Amino acid sequence: MEEQKSARKTRVGVVTSNKMDKTVVVSVARLVHHQKYRKFIRRQNKFKAHDALNACQIGDRVLIEESRPLSKDKRWVVVKVLEKAAI
Repeated sequence: MEEQKSARKTRVGVVTSNKMDKTVVVSVARLVHHQKYRKFIRRQNKFKAHDALNACQIGDRVLIEESRPLSKDKRWVVVKVLEKAAI
């Protein structure tokens, strides 16, 4: 069977906080080209994502996916942990 392509957005980022119950804060960094100065600038967004198993630790690289609103700020779900943090 073929997998259906999801219309939901996905992002890869690093967990910066896991102090909340079943919620992690994920920082997603990207490079943006500055039109005038012709340089690349680092930009960063923070997303609150649902972590049902409380499996994520600070420093883990995770894949998050867009979902329905789960709370006031939480609109993303952790799909999988790509890389565990080196302790």
